[in-house]
Amino acid sequence: MRRRTRTALLSLVLAGAAAALTTTPVTAAPAPVKKVLVVGMDGLNWAKAVEANAPNLDSLAAGGTLGESLLYCPSLAASSSGPGWSTIATGVWPDKHGVQDNSFAGKRYDRYPDFLTRLERANSGFRTFSAVDWAVLHTQGTFGSAIDTRVTYDGDKDGYVAADEKVTAATAKELRDGNPDAAFAYLGNTDVVAHASGTGTRYRAAIEKQDAQLGQLLAAIKARPTYSNEDWLIEVSTDHGHSNPGGGHGGCGVNDERRTFVLAKGSGNAAGARPIDTRLTDVASTALHHLGVAADPAWQLDGKPVSVRSKDAFDGLYGSLSARVDETGIPASVKGWTHTAPSGWSVDRSRMPAGGVTEWRGWSFTTDEFWSRAQGGQDRENALRTRGVFAVADSDEFADKTGGTSFDSTLASPAYPVTGGGTAKIGYVTHYLQEGSQIAEVSVSFNGGADQVVKKYTADARATVESLNVAVPAGATSMVVKFRYYNAGNNWYWAIDDLKVE
Repeated sequence: MRRRTRTALLSLVLAGAAAALTTTPVTAAPAPVKKVLVVGMDGLNWAKAVEANAPNLDSLAAGGTLGESLLYCPSLAASSSGPGWSTIATGVWPDKHGVQDNSFAGKRYDRYPDFLTRLERANSGFRTFSAVDWAVLHTQGTFGSAIDTRVTYDGDKDGYVAADEKVTAATAKELRDGNPDAAFAYLGNTDVVAHASGTGTRYRAAIEKQDAQLGQLLAAIKARPTYSNEDWLIEVSTDHGHSNPGGGHGGCGVNDERRTFVLAKGSGNAAGARPIDTRLTDVASTALHHLGVAADPAWQLDGKPVSVRSKDAFDGLYGSLSARVDETGIPASVKGWTHTAPSGWSVDRSRMPAGGVTEWRGWSFTTDEFWSRAQGGQDRENALRTRGVFAVADSDEFADKTGGTSFDSTLASPAYPVTGGGTAKIGYVTHYLQEGSQIAEVSVSFNGGADQVVKKYTADARATVESLNVAVPAGATSMVVKFRYYNAGNNWYWAIDDLKVE
C-alpha cells in the first residue's frame, strides 16, 4: 500500500478546515439590551453630597457625566418640587408643562407627558415602572397612569424615613426580579430634613442614608441573571436645591435654592465629564436617547442627551471668563464674563459712552450663574433656553454706574455661506424684555453690503427659540447676522444664544 506524502496529508487537513469554515456560520454576539434607572433625590445640593460620605454617588460621578445648572424663579415658577419634578419628568420647562408651584394648577401633562409615558406611546412593549413616596407625583399625573407599574407610598402621612425604605425595597425587587426597561424611583427625606434643620449635620446624614439606598438599587441591577448582557444607564437628579445653611427654597434670592444637577453613567457618557451646557430638562431626553427613542419635533422637548455637546461658539469662552469688576454683589470667586468675542464674531462698542458698569459695556458674554447674580428677581433667571455661555446686552445693569446711559452696541456673527436666489434660515435663542424707547434689531448683510433689518422687537420675547426665513439676493455668497441693541438706558436687556444658519 502506497503511503501518502506529508504534503498530501496537509492538503487534506487544510481542505477539511476550509469545509468546516464554509459550513459552520459565525454568529455575532447579541447587542446588549439597553435599560434605564432614574433616581430622584428631592432637594439635594450636590456640593453637600460631595462633602458627605456618599460612595455610590461619588462612583457614579467619577465614571459618568455630571452637569450642574440653575433653576428658574418666580414669576415663571417657584423653585419647588411641583415644577421641578414636572420639568424632570416631561423634559420641558414650566412655560410648557404649566406647573408653577406645588398646587399643580395649570398642569399640561396631556400635552407634555413624562418620559415613561412617552416610552409606552412609542412602543407598548417597553416595560415601565415608577415608585414614589411623595404621592402627588402619581395622583397628579406627573408620572402618568400609562406606566405599567406604579408603586405609591405616602411619606407625608407615614414619614419619609420609613417611606423611602419602602420605595427602595419595591424598586430593588423590581430591578432584581422583574424585567423593567425604564424605572424611576423617588426618595424624599433629604428635602424634609433640610426644611426641618437646614443643610448641616442632619442633612449630611440624610444624604448618606440616601446614598446607601442608591447602592441597594445598583446592587439589585448587578444581581440580575441577565446583567452581563445589559447596558444600563443610571441617572440621578434633583428637583431643586436648598438655601445654605438654613434650608428652604421656592423663592429667588439665593442661588443655592436654584441649584440642580444631572448625573448620568452609562454607554456614551464620558467618565469624569463636567459639561457646562446641561439643563434639568435633559433627564428625560437622556433616558429616551439611551433606549433608542428619537425625539419627535412635535413633542417640543427642551432637553437634549447629556452626552451631546452644544456646538455654540460662545461656550468656547468658558475657560477665559473673568471675575467681577464693578458688580460687587457677585462673589469674587465666580468667574462669568468677558468682552472678548469668539473667533469670527465681533462686538461694536464705538457708540457706547465712556462710563457705566464695566462688565456690561456693550455686548458681553456671560453665564447664568454670573448674570442672574447681577440683579435677582428681574427675570434674568428665567432665560431658560440659554446654555453655558451666552451673549448679553444689559442696559439696566450698565446704568448702575455713572455714565451708563445711551447704550448702543452691535454683536456680529461670522460670515456664513449662502446661495444666491435661495432662502437662509436663521435660528437662535433669545430672552428679551422691552421697556420705554429701547430698540432691539436683527439684521443681515450680504457680501459685506448694507444691513437689512429682518426682525425688530417691540414686546417681550422671554426664553424664546426664534426661526427667521431670509430671502438671499441673486449673486450673494455670504451673510453676516447682526444684533443691535440701542436707544437704551436704565431699561432692560437682551440675551442671545445658539445662533444657527442653514
